[in-house]
Amino acid sequence: MGRKTPLFALHQELNARIVDFGGWDMPVQYGSQIGEHHAVRRAAGVFDVSHMCVVDLKGRRVRALLGELLANDVARLKTPGKALYSCMLNERGGVIDDLIVYFLTESFCRAVVNAGTRDTDLAWIRRHAAAFDVEVTERADLAMLAIQGPEARARAVQLLAAGDREAALALGVFVGRELGGWFVARTGYTGEDGFEIMMPAADAIAAWRRLNSLGVASCGLGARDTLRLEAGMNLYGHDMDESTDPLESGLAWTVALEPRTRAFVGRAALEAISMRGPARKLVGLLLEDRGVLRSHQKVLVPGVGEGEITSGTFSPTLGRSIALARVPAATAQRVQVDIRGKLLNAKVVKPPFVRFGKSLVT
Repeated sequence: MGRKTPLFALHQELNARIVDFGGWDMPVQYGSQIGEHHAVRRAAGVFDVSHMCVVDLKGRRVRALLGELLANDVARLKTPGKALYSCMLNERGGVIDDLIVYFLTESFCRAVVNAGTRDTDLAWIRRHAAAFDVEVTERADLAMLAIQGPEARARAVQLLAAGDREAALALGVFVGRELGGWFVARTGYTGEDGFEIMMPAADAIAAWRRLNSLGVASCGLGARDTLRLEAGMNLYGHDMDESTDPLESGLAWTVALEPRTRAFVGRAALEAISMRGPARKLVGLLLEDRGVLRSHQKVLVPGVGEGEITSGTFSPTLGRSIALARVPAATAQRVQVDIRGKLLNAKVVKPPFVRFGKSLVT
């Protein structure tokens, strides 16, 4: 038996197919996975992401702590509620986890870390927090819903009191705010607009039912995975982990090596890799032959070497098979993928494949 979110009984009531995901019993789909995918691209869908770990960090030196822990620079956060995506690294530059941190006040930040790494993350953060006198609190009392799609915000604000709706709609991208006892953030993992809402666990089932009544589709992990892959977003444990660094994982944009005086865990390793150049890189693949790309399939790069698919799926939006793959840095525009002993042709493209419902590849 895995851990359960506050919405587990509702998922059962809605006849969701439940699977183990990082030690949690989670809904993979409620009906048609492709239907749930299209609901998000065309209108709105809601996901239970309460398995994610919300961590409140409080103390006068919270910025200094996060400056040491994160490869991205929290000093960039000036406006209350502004969020930052970053990797948390080990001394070798390997990715312990990727996370979002919200700057709320000079003494209060909130982080959201992955479910499968929560214990490792909490131990790592607490180990470093002691020296900065920062209090680390896991918010197990909260549920978290992600409402995503072109109509998601307009429908989701109807959950809020009338006086809070205008403020929610005014939120900038990657900004969160406390509204009526809920924390509403304009973030997501699908390549669509929307909200991620953290709320008391007791509020979650009623909120989900209300969203369904407003025409927001219940969506599971299956659609979440195809959506995030179309959006070119990494999945921890597949596209990066402690054995890979951000520079070879398509996440160089999350690393702030300036100012040079800023010290963070893993900086020396990343500087060394940056100077010599990463030996591998993460690219997008668009399959040109018939087949389905899956994790761990071998990628053959003519005249260069081999790589491996880290995430692969059939894209419902494109009607084609797509993947993220880690390949030699010198990879050209055409490769072959070994699918059950048959070599199929694929084109190397730059992710994302889809953004805001529109294809970005040809």
